[in-house]
Amino acid sequence: MPSMEGVPESHTGWTFLTNHARVLAAIADNRTARIRDIAAHCRLTERAVQKIIADLEQDGYLSHTRTGRGNTYIIEPAKVLRHPAEAGLTVAALLSLLVHDEAARRQVLDAHPKGPDPLAT
Repeated sequence: MPSMEGVPESHTGWTFLTNHARVLAAIADNRTARIRDIAAHCRLTERAVQKIIADLEQDGYLSHTRTGRGNTYIIEPAKVLRHPAEAGLTVAALLSLLVHDEAARRQVLDAHPKGPDPLAT
């Protein structure tokens, strides 16, 4: 069984983020992550992650290229979020708050600058 080091403990009850946002953030942290690793990190099944990735690709938020036996994911940072309450907010804005890896967060922000970084110290 793969190591679960660094994976958050499971949680019951409601949360602020959807599984789609969690998967997108996990991919932003590691663009070459395996579905198995994304599933473990997000505490989802591999099948659920596959479905979420298919949803994100179908709606143009994500694409992938085959690299050897794995995938390299490409996030569309300028894509606007779907819900009317988030009108005008981009994927880059969402990921700037969610991505754990500072270098990956910078890469997303640099790809689509939209004002000052609210998390900069």
